[in-house]
Amino acid sequence: MKILHTSDWHLGRALYGRKRYDEYEAFLNWLADLIEQEDIDVLLVAGDVFDNSTPSNSAQEIYYRFLCRVAASPRRHIVITAGNHDSPSFLNAPRELLKFLNIHVVGCASDSPDDELITIKGPDREPLLIVCAVPYLRDRDIRTAEAGESVEDKERKIIEGIRDHYRRVYDAAREKCSRLKSPVPIVAMGHLYTAGGKTVDGDGVRELYIGTLLHVGTDVFPDHIDYLALGHLHIPQTVGGSDFIRYSGSPLPIGFGESLQGKSLVLVEFSDESPRVADIPVPRFRELQTLRGDRQTIVRDIEELKSRGSNAWLEVLYEGREIAGDLRALLEKAVEGTGLEILLVKNKGIVEHALSRMTGKETLDDLDVTDVFERCLEAHDIPMENRPAFLSAYQEILISLNEENPMAE
Repeated sequence: MKILHTSDWHLGRALYGRKRYDEYEAFLNWLADLIEQEDIDVLLVAGDVFDNSTPSNSAQEIYYRFLCRVAASPRRHIVITAGNHDSPSFLNAPRELLKFLNIHVVGCASDSPDDELITIKGPDREPLLIVCAVPYLRDRDIRTAEAGESVEDKERKIIEGIRDHYRRVYDAAREKCSRLKSPVPIVAMGHLYTAGGKTVDGDGVRELYIGTLLHVGTDVFPDHIDYLALGHLHIPQTVGGSDFIRYSGSPLPIGFGESLQGKSLVLVEFSDESPRVADIPVPRFRELQTLRGDRQTIVRDIEELKSRGSNAWLEVLYEGREIAGDLRALLEKAVEGTGLEILLVKNKGIVEHALSRMTGKETLDDLDVTDVFERCLEAHDIPMENRPAFLSAYQEILISLNEENPMAE
């Protein structure tokens, strides 16, 4: 019995406005080939299939095309659970149809534990594996709100609710296993944040539950689960020092903060002994690079990328102290005619220098965007008579941005 564990695809996610459908399609084609080559019996997808609750037509097309290809083998199974980015009703909508392709979808928690149990059977119709397919547990699934309760009470109830939910599903799996001719492995899935989990800035991991990152301990999970396939954190990692409790991580870098991260899937192979667990590296389908420094350093790094024929997407963090109003034009000219593309330029040094002028009692929360701009003018000794023109132009830009995106903060 070979199981492949993956999660956090985030199909449809854009990066600074650029769509990434080519990357997602390349990954899923590679994944389908891997499943064939490794003769995988069960694919587990532990949440955040899509990046939002209303995925685009292109994201849906990539998803369903992949499912159809992998389901072409009549003995192969796929188990998909929802994450906090997914719409439970959207994932569940085709579930009865997908069952005929051995694709099992659990979009939301159920009052009946049996609804989250998937029994994987072999060609002889005998059970080979039981999956406790627990999706992302929303607050309303596991806690009853009461008037006047404290934040501590809410957190305690949530943790108790998670523990109770896993216990009920696992007990139902054990009961089902006890009725079989011979015992089979029990695998569980989950989409949550465990204590000690590693993240990186800009990885898109949204806050869970009651507006805080609630880190649950491994004690919420029942003992004796043979393997626990987790999703939500994007860095591949074990939990609590156990090889059998793992986050597979996201297969693609969700943002530039993950650009240097090694991405992988988890291969779990059951035999007569304990399961054998191994990481399978995922290729990089698009290079992401963050360039930082002054003007000369950034241009030099671009030349180095050009010399090796890179087609990377670039995030540029300008840290020079001089005003560089023509920086974007300069950089665009430097990458012209190459495969390189600049997605974002941040004038980091100027902003930080401006913020350094804040008084001891001020924080960034005390300033609005106009205050920060005025500090920039002050930091670079812009003459007083020129500042009104700069402010007027800046206000026009803000108005234009807000008209294009009224929900922008």
